[in-house]
Amino acid sequence: MENNDVLKSGLAKTKEGFFARMARAVSGKSKIDDVVLDNLEEMLVSSDVGIDTTLRIIKRINERVARDKYMNTSELQTILREEIVALLTENDSLANDEAANVATDTTTKKTHVIMVVGVNGVGKTTTIGKLALKFKKQGKSVVLGAADTFRAAAIEQLQEWGKRADVPVVAQTMGSDPASVAFDTLQSAVSKNADVVIIDTAGRLHNKINLMNELTKIKNVMKKVVEDAPHEVLLVLDASTGQNAIEQTRQFTAATEVTALAVTKLDGTAKGGVVIGISDQFKIPVKYIGVGEKPEDLRDFDRRAFVETLFEQ
Repeated sequence: MENNDVLKSGLAKTKEGFFARMARAVSGKSKIDDVVLDNLEEMLVSSDVGIDTTLRIIKRINERVARDKYMNTSELQTILREEIVALLTENDSLANDEAANVATDTTTKKTHVIMVVGVNGVGKTTTIGKLALKFKKQGKSVVLGAADTFRAAAIEQLQEWGKRADVPVVAQTMGSDPASVAFDTLQSAVSKNADVVIIDTAGRLHNKINLMNELTKIKNVMKKVVEDAPHEVLLVLDASTGQNAIEQTRQFTAATEVTALAVTKLDGTAKGGVVIGISDQFKIPVKYIGVGEKPEDLRDFDRRAFVETLFEQ
């Protein structure tokens, strides 16, 4: 119950905007017709669901209306909820499979390597710190790597999170080769037989070629220590940036193979609909959502609970 309350509180602003727009979309109408669907389309786009995903949802609702001939606007909320859940289902099941296997095979003690990417300011380093605490609570040993050597503050912030989580942080000086830091981190983790390694990386998008080359180099160097590393590339996005988060996803997926998403700062924005759009457009599972400041407010993403909370009266 407490967990549900945290989710409700974290999504309150998004839900408030969602319902207000929903009410306007069906105002004065009893039957789902072209006008209602046009209003619904506008409502979804303005909720940061994104144009492509909105059109896909509208098409599915249109097909249901045509099939069932007559549908009341009172049914629209149920239909919309069902279609959004359906869109998220495939990616969510994949995310849950990965979440269940995120740590290690305890018989072989194979180190699980997560490389975290994202632009500066989205909560990337904070997300890494919260993940470290999350894994520690599960009884797993964790090593962090400060491979964002572009900013001294990023190294210091990660070291501070290392102290809070009581996990070692491998770091070099600002301006060091990020790949060298990643290499040292994996060597340290393997020697300690650590369960999970989380590597922070620099979040610069000013030159996609440089970003691509840097991330590729980090990945190649890690493979010298752990053959199939990284096992996961987690892209961190700030929900409050709305459609800009979709553009960041486009840039990072072009630069490297992103396998999972963490969407932060949902509690401070009405743009939570972007979670639906990103998951649908890029077919990458949303694995974590951030709905508050506390470490436990970084939650495993449950698409059904997310959508139910948005639509709950």
